[in-house]
Amino acid sequence: MAHSKDTTFFKVSNLDMNFGSMEALKNVNFEVEKGIIFGIAGPNGAGKTTLLNIISGALSPTRGEVHLEGESIASLKPMNVCHKGIARTFQIPAIFPTLTVLGNVRVGKTFGHAPGRKGSRDLGEIIDFVGLREKEDQLAANIDLYSRKLLMLAAALATDPKVLLLDEPLGGLNFREIDAYLRLVKEVNQGMGVTLLVVEHLFDKLVETSQEIMILDFGQQIYLGPSDKVGEDKKVIEVYLGMKRHAGSA
Repeated sequence: MAHSKDTTFFKVSNLDMNFGSMEALKNVNFEVEKGIIFGIAGPNGAGKTTLLNIISGALSPTRGEVHLEGESIASLKPMNVCHKGIARTFQIPAIFPTLTVLGNVRVGKTFGHAPGRKGSRDLGEIIDFVGLREKEDQLAANIDLYSRKLLMLAAALATDPKVLLLDEPLGGLNFREIDAYLRLVKEVNQGMGVTLLVVEHLFDKLVETSQEIMILDFGQQIYLGPSDKVGEDKKVIEVYLGMKRHAGSA
């Protein structure tokens, strides 16, 4: 089958990231099909957040390329990456605490698009979708952790992303909140047609939610493939699942 460089929706090629003598990422390569949920996992310090920082423009890689719809985005500033169609949330909620919930989502809509482009989604619809209608006039500083995570998601959706990066979205949530958030994630993916890259420590939830998964360990890929096969991989069992067993959670 003939391949064209423009046929791949999202692609990371030969990616290295060095911080001085420390190699945070080493020769990372993967492709993401349009419309799927792609999971990224690995132990602490594996390079997961560094990878998201490069994709979103917060870091420039030491070597390698990031392509969205055939266009290189690795050297763009975060605002320009967002304008191309990549939005993200953060492990520790990044919000404007002195603005209301509605004001935060409005910032996403206003600054998340290239000049002259308006978002297709209505602010009220986005707030309804994530379930924050009753809190839209509250200051973001005064809402609980789960609501802050929903607010980050809403502000990201207001940019009309083609690709949404979620960094540890389930951290600090209880079981009920985890299930509710994952239902939203699936609706963003299936109902809105947004492709998702999800970094998550809750391995079982990531496997359940994603179609493809990549496991990093010390900055290197040790698995890339279907999520439902990852538990059979010897390297993953040894490095990742084995680590959890030693922690007493077999």
